[in-house]
Amino acid sequence: MKKITRLLFLAGAILFSAFSMAQNTITGTIMDSDMGAPLPGANIVEVGTTNGVSSDFNGYFSLITESTEGEIEISFVGFGKVLVKFSGDTSLGEVTLSSDNSLEEIVIIGSGIIDLAEDRKTPVAVSTISANQIREKAGNSDLPEILKQTPSVQSSQAGGFGDGQMFLRGFTQVNTAFMLNGQPINGMEDGKMYWSNWSGVLDVANAVQVQRGLGASKLAISSVGGTVNIVTKTIDRKEGGFVQQMVGNDNYIKSTAYYSTGVSEKGWSFGALFGYWQGDGYVDNTDGAGQTYYISVGYQPNERHALNFMLTGAPQQHAVAGSGSIQSFIDNGRRSNSWTYSGVDSPNTLNGGEYPGGRNIYQKPVANLSWDFTINDKSELSTVLYASMGRGSFAQAITSDGEVAYARGSNNNHDWYGLVSNYNNQLTENLNFNVGADIRLYKGYHFRDVREFLAVDSASYSSDYSGGNTYYLTEAGGVNPWEVFFNPNTDHLQRFYYDYEEQINYAGVFSQLEYSKDQLSAFFQGALSNQSHVRTEYLNTNVAGQGEEGDKVNNIGYNLKAGAAYTITDENKVFVNAGYYSRQPFHDTLYKDDRTSNELLEPAVENEEITGLEAGYQYGGKMIQANLNLYHTTWGNVTQTFTNGQDGADFLSYQTLGIKQVHMGVELEVFTQPLDNVRVNGFLSLGNWEYKDNATQRTFDENGTQVGTDENIEIDGFSVGGAAQVNAGANASWEFIPRLSVDAAWNWYNDMYSTGSLADPTIAMPSYDLVDAGLSYKMLVGKNNKNSLQFRVNINNVFDEVYLETVNGNEAVNATDGNYKGVNTENTGRFGYGRTWNTSMRFNF
Repeated sequence: MKKITRLLFLAGAILFSAFSMAQNTITGTIMDSDMGAPLPGANIVEVGTTNGVSSDFNGYFSLITESTEGEIEISFVGFGKVLVKFSGDTSLGEVTLSSDNSLEEIVIIGSGIIDLAEDRKTPVAVSTISANQIREKAGNSDLPEILKQTPSVQSSQAGGFGDGQMFLRGFTQVNTAFMLNGQPINGMEDGKMYWSNWSGVLDVANAVQVQRGLGASKLAISSVGGTVNIVTKTIDRKEGGFVQQMVGNDNYIKSTAYYSTGVSEKGWSFGALFGYWQGDGYVDNTDGAGQTYYISVGYQPNERHALNFMLTGAPQQHAVAGSGSIQSFIDNGRRSNSWTYSGVDSPNTLNGGEYPGGRNIYQKPVANLSWDFTINDKSELSTVLYASMGRGSFAQAITSDGEVAYARGSNNNHDWYGLVSNYNNQLTENLNFNVGADIRLYKGYHFRDVREFLAVDSASYSSDYSGGNTYYLTEAGGVNPWEVFFNPNTDHLQRFYYDYEEQINYAGVFSQLEYSKDQLSAFFQGALSNQSHVRTEYLNTNVAGQGEEGDKVNNIGYNLKAGAAYTITDENKVFVNAGYYSRQPFHDTLYKDDRTSNELLEPAVENEEITGLEAGYQYGGKMIQANLNLYHTTWGNVTQTFTNGQDGADFLSYQTLGIKQVHMGVELEVFTQPLDNVRVNGFLSLGNWEYKDNATQRTFDENGTQVGTDENIEIDGFSVGGAAQVNAGANASWEFIPRLSVDAAWNWYNDMYSTGSLADPTIAMPSYDLVDAGLSYKMLVGKNNKNSLQFRVNINNVFDEVYLETVNGNEAVNATDGNYKGVNTENTGRFGYGRTWNTSMRFNF
């Protein structure tokens, strides 16, 4: 018996010794290079395993490895990854993370709602802009300007503050899905994006990711061209903040302050940002001013639960730039703005002494409550409950007897509530499963009223509406976005021309199954949704304020996506993805005249059909990384509506059915770091975007009655206009002494075509290229260099290139009209901005 006991003891000792030899302890402290302070909550993972820990409040970690030697990966939101080799027990001392020390893309960890590409092993065509890049390049521009250094993206600034537009693979913003922390933010009625409502997101963004084509999102969203994920700050694990002052061309001034308490020992955190901006605008008489606010409250009661409440908004008002013929800009200069009026006595007259023909006034606060629940080591639940209340107007000057009588407001208010929830389960070592729900409840309020009386004190309105009685407009809502938000016009007898509400409800479910083993990964994804529409008319009734509800419309939509990837070697990977969307039509395309009629179009508008195919190759070397993508997208059965821009008896609306576009192309993106302090990146996008087959067009009068018969329009082979089908870019940065760097970027746009009526072919536009440059310097200050003072200068369009940014029209060059680089100058359009600049000073503490 004693011999057996001794043998068992000896065998146990040998097993214990062998097990102990297979494990090692790695320790270290993770530090923030910018602040010289510890980074609590950094992620430390043994490469090739799920074995990992997080650093504590002092940045310290201790990891027991599963192998005697290998690598650990250290990462933190907003910072580059660091790979460290180990062999045996190792003390790493201080490991410094920097926001710009890696060619790799930002990895956002912690929310199952935000569909970032890194969360799925099967890749997509994607580019990520880090927090550091956003801080440096944002300046006084909208988000699309920052994204133009990514393949197949083109931006236009459109004249006024916040009026920028973006094209992705030739598709407009309506057909690109924009997400804020996982919630969709495209307009529910028409899919549009107004960047003036989102000017504050760049101040609090951790990263922006552009997913071209099918993307990684599991929701049934409007991603024909792609998906743009905007990821903002939520819970800051450390105390700190910044104060920033910026000035720029044309009297632009912006002041911003941010502070975060970090996470307390009891799990609470608080962060707030406030900002103010104003400027005259590059285009004449496009003055604007606004504020930014952001408040975040987080609570982490334990390791399994994390909650965060966020409220952000950007109230603003700005004058807009009027359209005109290309010849008018040639005659009067690219800064000219024809849509202004002289001699108007108003405190809201612009700095140039002119009263704007149009002014945008809006405030759209967004609030969301996020909850991440780690159920166990294999499953988690992420949920976001959100709400937004948009209140605002487009104020247009109305003339009478040669003078401006009043400013008419076209109001577009809304209440929007939603819920997105996703359950993730690691079923097996190789199989991951997601299922979730997406619910959106939307109510829009649309009417016209008076924003400001000028040459008159009141106005009368009379028609068949409201029983045919004359009533008087005596109240003015003003042009202050705060006043508009807290005192919206709820009196139906102070509204005119149109007054209606619309209820749009959306309910969807989605799921994804992903398999990964060795070199192979694959996924299958699907979503099913129902979208309902109800329109209530108020003006076209016999009793003021008594609504008449139209018929309810229900549309079922769905999408299916699948893909696979194969890792050839550690440096080489290939993938292929395919998808099909049946997308519900937008609310604005369902009615004969969505402003005055509950009557639906006949036959009913059908779902759009989108088919996407893409393949890619990724190379990940130590000094060079490259992505090569091929895509083919068919967007069919499309219905488009537009008006002639007139009011009253001259009003005509047009409906075009059966439109089909085919977009195909190839994209190459290359990242290099030839030296530790030098980076050189570049991209090339070659596209071919055309209309296919023919379409049908109908014309309706102001009462929604069809004028004439259906008209067949031949569009087969027409080039899709709006964006360059061929574009390229290169950018480089050089840190020639510690913390002092210079950078430059070049963009080239070619094979561009006009937009306009589909009845005639689009016309070719001249190509152009632009060069931007910047200089950054960071000075470490304070005790132990824990604070920093950062200086930044941006110069856009360094060589003051004169170029046509947009052309709307189909008029070909002829012998009588003007000719600008092959474009008839009677077409409308706009030249792009000339040389602009901004400089900022930022104190980080």
